[in-house]
Amino acid sequence: MDNLILIGMPGAGKSTIGALLAKKLDKGFCDTDVILRQLTKRRLQDIIDSDGIDAFLAQEAKVLCGLEGRNIVIATGGSAVLSSDAMRHLKTLGRIIYLKTDFEKIMSRMRNFATRGVALEKGQTLADAYDERCPLYERYADITVDVSGKNIEDTIKEIMNALTDDQPLQNL
Repeated sequence: MDNLILIGMPGAGKSTIGALLAKKLDKGFCDTDVILRQLTKRRLQDIIDSDGIDAFLAQEAKVLCGLEGRNIVIATGGSAVLSSDAMRHLKTLGRIIYLKTDFEKIMSRMRNFATRGVALEKGQTLADAYDERCPLYERYADITVDVSGKNIEDTIKEIMNALTDDQPLQNL
């Protein structure tokens, strides 16, 4: 249970915060979106556009369920919570940290929405996805950190404080 798994909406900062948190804690870093791109040799949006959302979600779940390792920070894709199998597996790997972000902040960060590889059902808006996923993020989270209105340094400090409150630092 020495791994930390970051979940949250696209644009919440999982990859950026995850890489810096891993460095601060002297842990490895893994971005599951990068793994998926490397395995398929395709951009996430290309998978969604060509194969469809169900195929994308199945490939993402396969990557998540195949993760192993110790002493790493894992940044998941925003749709990771849509697979209960994947989330059960991630729970066995470590503590799940939900980077909670208000919708307005996500919209301000999502300038490349059409090409970013956001998993949306046909006709679903980002607001719809936000409303669907937030309860799932809450359900699976061991720790929730509200990153709305915080800079990266303050977010990492808050995560560190939550980890310290949650478990002794010797295990971090």
